[in-house]
Amino acid sequence: MAAELHVALVAADREVWSGEATLVVARTTSGDIGVMPGHQPLLGVLESGPVTIRTPEGGTVVAAVHGGFISFADNKLSLLAEVAELSDEIDVQRVEQELARAKAEDDAEAQRAADVRLRAATAGR
Repeated sequence: MAAELHVALVAADREVWSGEATLVVARTTSGDIGVMPGHQPLLGVLESGPVTIRTPEGGTVVAAVHGGFISFADNKLSLLAEVAELSDEIDVQRVEQELARAKAEDDAEAQRAADVRLRAATAGR
């Protein structure tokens, strides 16, 4: 049996995903980080970006995460996000429309948010 870590991805309004993983990749203010079982304890600030979770069965869970914190200790990884949604919850057509509208309005923040959601949605499919 491969080594595993327990992951909890929580948004401000709900638990988005929880389970066992062999690897989690997330974007922090210090850059992308990969966390595997036995990783050194860490505390970091999450940047907006996709989070990729590899499950012990070989599956992949992808979520769009917007801000928050990442914490790892005792083989438990907590991703505490301001906003998070799983890739299969994202309506790609709607996000493409949001991205086009944000570009037309020259809204950089809305463009970044839509881009993260679109990257997560297409990575998880």
